[in-house]
Amino acid sequence: MKKIIIPTMIALLMTACDVADNSAPAELVDKEKRPNILFIMADDLGYSDIGPFGSEISTPNLDQLAAGGLKMSNLYAAAACSPTRTMLLGGADSHRGGMGTMFNDQAANQLGQPGYEGYMNMDVVSVSTLLQDAGYHTYMTGKWHLGYDDDQSPKARGFEKSYALLQGGSGHFSDAPMTVDHDTSWFRENGEMVDYPAGVFSSEFYTDKMIEYMKSGSGDNKPFFAYLAYTAPHWPLQAPTEYIDKYVGKYDDGYGVLTEKRLKSMEDIGLIKAGLSAPKLVYPETENWENISDEQKKIDAREMEIYAAMVDNMDFHIGRVLDYLETSGQRENTIIIFMSDNGAAGFGPGMAKAFPKEWIDSNFDNSFDNMGKINSYIYYGPHWAQAGSAPSRMFKGFSSEGGIKVPGIINFGENISVPVGDFNDQFMTVLDLAPTFLDLAQTTHPGTSYKGRPVYPHIGTSIMPYLNGEQSTIHNADDTVAWELNNRMAVRRGDWKIIKIPGRFGTGDWELFNMKQDPGETNDLGAQNPEMLAELITAWQTYVEENGVIIAE
Repeated sequence: MKKIIIPTMIALLMTACDVADNSAPAELVDKEKRPNILFIMADDLGYSDIGPFGSEISTPNLDQLAAGGLKMSNLYAAAACSPTRTMLLGGADSHRGGMGTMFNDQAANQLGQPGYEGYMNMDVVSVSTLLQDAGYHTYMTGKWHLGYDDDQSPKARGFEKSYALLQGGSGHFSDAPMTVDHDTSWFRENGEMVDYPAGVFSSEFYTDKMIEYMKSGSGDNKPFFAYLAYTAPHWPLQAPTEYIDKYVGKYDDGYGVLTEKRLKSMEDIGLIKAGLSAPKLVYPETENWENISDEQKKIDAREMEIYAAMVDNMDFHIGRVLDYLETSGQRENTIIIFMSDNGAAGFGPGMAKAFPKEWIDSNFDNSFDNMGKINSYIYYGPHWAQAGSAPSRMFKGFSSEGGIKVPGIINFGENISVPVGDFNDQFMTVLDLAPTFLDLAQTTHPGTSYKGRPVYPHIGTSIMPYLNGEQSTIHNADDTVAWELNNRMAVRRGDWKIIKIPGRFGTGDWELFNMKQDPGETNDLGAQNPEMLAELITAWQTYVEENGVIIAE
């Protein structure tokens, strides 16, 4: 039985960075014909938050990409940003790549353990390094969140040019602090600490930088790998005023109405089957649109207006990149992949210990007239997140579908042999991207050693044989993949999935679901299918052993 899990390796001891060799392997031919790779990642974008997946938010550029490409309706990330980004670049499970849990979230029994460093460790070689070795220009702008030190920066991990936000988030008009632990957020350009240019909106600035980098290498016929990692629509929710104005009044009916509208839209476009409903929201249990004050409704509606504006604005700037590729004659030879790093963010800063409401209230102006502007710091909470996640269960941070199932688009023009424009339900995960990038570049992963140091191999599957029409599926029916973050666990094989969520948000026991029949994970079939339940629990135990998973105590 083939499994998407990594074999155990012996004693990894690393000290060096991914120092790239810029010469392409001698065996590569027709180097100039290898495609450019543009990978775009949104931050905390819900499954149905873009037009191609049923949203009312205006996203004409993503609409166009989807119409000429594949809408990947069965695409999975990790439950949070850093684990996803580690798997994207490292190609191994996040528990091997250093992000077994988030930075500073390690439990006592995880501290100092391999795979729990809180940054992308040296047990993996980044795909950007391997692409640079293969003769690619490598560019990165936006959110990094994979380490703060010099030897953990994008420059140290194979990016020729980069402008990176080091933390998980920041003000979108300034370097407002991500958490109370930092006076300001931190940025690096090409490895050096720099200041963010105050007043420029994040999506505009990261796009400007990316186009600048692309132009810098346009004269030498080398292909590029461009990683455009927007910080939108991650909180703090902020957007240019003209974009917020477009959505004034659109969410006055509340989150319940929006959830039903999204479900109906998703049904109409064939994304979900008829009759699905949103799972019961377990937090906060007592609050709903009918029992909050008119003043609170006004505030809540504005939060969603700003969120929609951020998505709309991000789409506009994606269009600028597409325009550059078109006018520079590079569009035809560029594969473009878009996805979110996890599900919608149901928990906001005022709901977490690291971001106490008192700190927000004393440092920012969240008055109604200032919401979404430069010195505000707001989030939209679990009800709006449910609208963006429905019909899935929960949201970011959870191993249920709402936390890990994300919208995805793949556009490679006429180079895709399978039908385009419709939803494609091939099972795919973020782990499949690094092998795909290397396949496109006509190069390979070194295996278990890179420049004298041991590394973990890639564990995903290149999607190119499927896109080329050489294979009828991306994965085999018995391929198995697993997730874990903060003791929230899941295993999937084919249509079957088990999840285990402790505490107030789950039962604390393994639950079994048939994802084809029950995508909302509402009907536990464990009692009716004890053999399948036991089989997947065994697969979970194997995953733990082979990936060094340490359950927090």
